Amino acid sequence: MAEITAALVKELREKTGAGMMDCKKALNETQGDIEAAVDWLRKKGLAAAAKKAGRVAAEGLVGVAAQGPKAAIVEVNSETDFVARNETFQGFVAKVAELALAAGDIDALKAAAYPGTGRTVDEELGHQIATIGENMNLRRIAQLSVSQGVVASYMHNQVAPGLGKIGVLVGLESSGDAEKLQTLGKQLAMHVAAANPASLGTDDLDPALLERERNVLVDQAKASGRPAEIIEKMVEGRIRKYYEEVCFLEQVFVMDGKTKVSKVVEDAAKEIGAPVKVTGFLRFALGEGIEKEQGDFAAEVAAAAKAS
Repeated sequence: MAEITAALVKELREKTGAGMMDCKKALNETQGDIEAAVDWLRKKGLAAAAKKAGRVAAEGLVGVAAQGPKAAIVEVNSETDFVARNETFQGFVAKVAELALAAGDIDALKAAAYPGTGRTVDEELGHQIATIGENMNLRRIAQLSVSQGVVASYMHNQVAPGLGKIGVLVGLESSGDAEKLQTLGKQLAMHVAAANPASLGTDDLDPALLERERNVLVDQAKASGRPAEIIEKMVEGRIRKYYEEVCFLEQVFVMDGKTKVSKVVEDAAKEIGAPVKVTGFLRFALGEGIEKEQGDFAAEVAAAAKAS
């Protein structure tokens, strides 16, 4: 019998996509014969994940979890929206969001123990792939915390508590009334879901974004044929307008359509009983940035007709 080394387990895992513990068990069952172990995993349905790994997973769920002045947000993708309505998948995403509160980054989260299974989160993901029958991906996680106050959340298109299509966290630093802070925070989080700001304020806007916008505005202003000093004033005026479009605190609050967000926070502080500072926000929209496969329906029908 071949020695069941870590390298052998790793090789089998790479071949099959199955979890580490499942690979170790398969090798033990087959006396270290890696090809027999592949067959053993296939018979158990645990090697299915490898075949599915190349398929685009752009559906799924965003999950949020909060604990005191700290919250976490995760995105777990699947191939179809049908799986997002699966209670087992929903339970997995909810638990992963909860575990993300203690994980420093996605690698730490994947290596964390998944309760009640003897598997890591990454291994449990492989188990879910084999069980449900679709490719899945733990795509990203993030955390937001405050030293005093609340981290409020909002979930758009919610399918279950803390699970949906667009998840938002907003951090509010304050010693004021926690319940009123939560109410304000949820309203601000709803604003972020709708307005999708690029930054909290003008100071932390990505310089590359600002430079790109400025270049466009300069070229537009030059086309007017105005003197250089007038062009400069035109550009600065339009940059201020740009800030109002993309910076959270500079945007017009979607709830009333007229008040700047920073003024909404300032006014709410009087009711809350202490100064309120928005420390940050996070917004995860399901599948954003993933290039989805575009199927040719006519070609699919033609292929099906030929096959029959």
